[in-house]
Amino acid sequence: MKKILGGLAVVGALALSLTGCTGTTGGDAADDGLITVGFAQTGSESGWRSANTESMKAAFSEENGFKLVFNAADNKQEAQIAAVRSFINQGVDAIVIAPITVDGWDDVLTEAKDAGIPVILEDRTVSASEDLYASWVGLDFQKEGHTAGEWAAENFGSEPTNLVVLEGTTGSSAALDRATGFADAIKGTSINVLDSQTGDFTRDGGKKVMEGFLQKYGSDIQLLFAHNDDMGLGALDAIKAAGLVPGQDIKIVTIDAVHDGMQALADGEFNYIVECNPILGEKVAAVVKAVLAGETVDKATIVPDGAFTQEDAVELLPTRPY
Repeated sequence: MKKILGGLAVVGALALSLTGCTGTTGGDAADDGLITVGFAQTGSESGWRSANTESMKAAFSEENGFKLVFNAADNKQEAQIAAVRSFINQGVDAIVIAPITVDGWDDVLTEAKDAGIPVILEDRTVSASEDLYASWVGLDFQKEGHTAGEWAAENFGSEPTNLVVLEGTTGSSAALDRATGFADAIKGTSINVLDSQTGDFTRDGGKKVMEGFLQKYGSDIQLLFAHNDDMGLGALDAIKAAGLVPGQDIKIVTIDAVHDGMQALADGEFNYIVECNPILGEKVAAVVKAVLAGETVDKATIVPDGAFTQEDAVELLPTRPY
């Protein structure tokens, strides 16, 4: 996968509004003096995605100078590409995409470029040529995976430990990079990967895959790495149904740090969470305005993440914004 290069971008923050909006055509927005932006979201597969969508809707509000045309593709790339083509036909001022997978974007991005409509990537990345999009705002997924792997290596790497992995959506930059980072961090340790399968970033997927792992390996499983909280939360149901205690019989490390995940961490059912900050709306909106104003923007804006223990979760939960 082609890696996005560039340093941290410094962008101005826009005030968050509590009111989101759904869209109109570019012509109507022009009459109102507003910027029409088409946003192709992946869907609503997780708590992280819901928080991300709300952040985007709040930032791209009329109060902030925008009209938003929103489409959630239900995690189907063909639907997402169709939504982008619809945005192009409507003549929106800019397009924002949270790409479901890294590949398959060259044609539609070329169409947007030919139409003179700038594209900003949000959250995930693509393998298409960098000249087909203006900028990307997101997280360092490989670092997230590496941080999770460092925790596993530090706590379990010195003695034989059997690990299973719940992967994110196949072909997504989040799943690819988190897997790479985690594998690099546990390399040379005594951690043994029994199995690794996709749960598609959903609770139901995490539960079903974990049920299969437990049927196959039973109590031999000692450690679980889930690419996001929702799959880990689904796995909790499977672990409990198997008569095992999550957080004790099977240690669990996940990525996201959404509210339900942090609650599971505070309750001792998860053991460690690496953050993936979903509140990207302000930064994306600022980049859109800068691009449309003809300003030079960095190719990548990376939003920093944290990592949390059980004690951290207990302390932070009351004030967490997502």
